[in-house]
This record gives sequence, C-alpha cells and structure tokens, in this order.
Amino acid sequence: DPCQNGGHWTGLGCVCPPNVEGERCQFGAPTINITAELGLSVMMMARVTNRDFSKDMGDDSSTAYRNFVAEFSRTMDRIYRNVSSYRGTQVLSLTRGSVVVNYKVLLHPPAGDNPTTSLDHQAQKLLAAASTAAQAQNCSHSTEGLCFSMSSSRTAHTDVSVLNATELCKKYTPANFSRYYYPYRMQNSLLCITNCTLNVPGSINCNSG
Repeated sequence: DPCQNGGHWTGLGCVCPPNVEGERCQFGAPTINITAELGLSVMMMARVTNRDFSKDMGDDSSTAYRNFVAEFSRTMDRIYRNVSSYRGTQVLSLTRGSVVVNYKVLLHPPAGDNPTTSLDHQAQKLLAAASTAAQAQNCSHSTEGLCFSMSSSRTAHTDVSVLNATELCKKYTPANFSRYYYPYRMQNSLLCITNCTLNVPGSINCNSG
C-alpha cells in the first residue's frame, strides 16, 4: 500500500482522508476551513399559528416533517437576511401547540476578541427581526406562508462553543502536519493555514509540499 497519512489504496490510486491530498496522500491541504466547527448559535422558539401539528411531524424522517422544515427555513432566511452574521437555521424539534418549533440559528464567528459579548448582541438582533416580522402579519389558516408568534422567544439564549483557535487547528488538521498549521481569520471565516498557503501575509514559495 503506497498511500500515506491514512490514505486507502483502491488498486488504481489512493483515496485520501479529509484535509490530506497528493497522489499518495503525502501532503496536508494548504487551507482547512474550520468555520463550521465553531458551533456559534442561538437557541430560539417560534409558534407557527396557521398550521396544525400532525403525528407524523414528530418523525424527522417523514415527508410532512421535511416539508415543514424546508418552508420554515425559507421563512427564517427571509426574516434574518439583514442580520450580517446569519448563516442558516437548524430545526431541532416540532411539537404540539399549533406547531411549536425549537430551532437553532447558526451564526458566522464574530470578528471581535470577545465572542460572548458579540453573540449576545447578535441574539438581540435576531429577536428583534423575528418579533418585527411577527407583528407585521395578518394571519389566518388560509394565509399562504407561515404565520408565527415569537412570544416564547424570551427563552432564547446563546449556546456558545468557542475553543481556542490554535487548539481547533490541531484537532482538525492531519496529525502528521498539525504543528505546521495556525489559525487565520478572513472575513466571516476561520481558516487553518501554513506558511505555504498562497495569498496570505508571510507566505513563502513552497513546492512539492
């Protein structure tokens, strides 16, 4: 087996594990994006008032559940589009009460040094945007689209999982190369890069790894 760094030989070539590349999986990837691993989110709750909960909506593999979640996600995308750090929603559960949606709002990592303070500020923006949209509705069961109440959104709180960025890079980079990677912020992303990564300050001209 000629493959290195956990690569798997298929008889025709090597299949490399994540963040490893090269014909023989001999190189670490020049850039590893760990933004999604930061896990920045705000827990929220909404009551959809013009839909009735059905038994199969409690099953996340059912068509009814998937269709409702898709419509809810599209609605939230429109409501939160002006919140700069917004990157999506993740529905956690649907329960009775018209339809009560427990969901998580996913956020880009804050640019500042104090992620908790910044996240609290973003949570306030999310609550304000959702409350404004809810107040503007004139709803009935025949209304197209989702009508919702954010009265229970006061239970929203920040659910932060922010590890030291250097430790995150050690965790998500290939073991044989982890000592060469360091964290680098770029706009709304957190990357793990090396001195060989192109187009970053201080990079050098590397060849063949």
